[in-house]
Amino acid sequence: MSTMPRSEIMAKVRDILVDVLSVDEDEVTDDAILTTDLGAESIDFLDILFRLEKEFGIKIPQEQLFNRDIVSNAEYLNDRKLNAAGVAALKKAMPYANLTDFEKNPDIDKLADVFTVAAIVNFVEGKVNNG
Repeated sequence: MSTMPRSEIMAKVRDILVDVLSVDEDEVTDDAILTTDLGAESIDFLDILFRLEKEFGIKIPQEQLFNRDIVSNAEYLNDRKLNAAGVAALKKAMPYANLTDFEKNPDIDKLADVFTVAAIVNFVEGKVNNG
């Protein structure tokens, strides 16, 4: 099985984000946050998912990219923040995302900040190269 280089995945993801979000190529950096830095809204995420599936020939169930069950599970929450068990569950569900900063203040209202360009590239890379 051949693998796709990360640079090729990044280039394709960048093209999709530039097209969907009407941003300049140089704005699409690894650490750019889709919502705050690139202006993505919830409807944009659906378009991005659709285009990623089409471009890479993969299927992305929405719950695979973002597991809503974790942030809505009362066992994991305390005043809209994830507890240690919730953070652990999130790490397991989202191995492609860098949760280091989120862990310092696991406010579920800040969870969108983990959806960086690098997280999307990591996710696609895992799907494309590992199935």
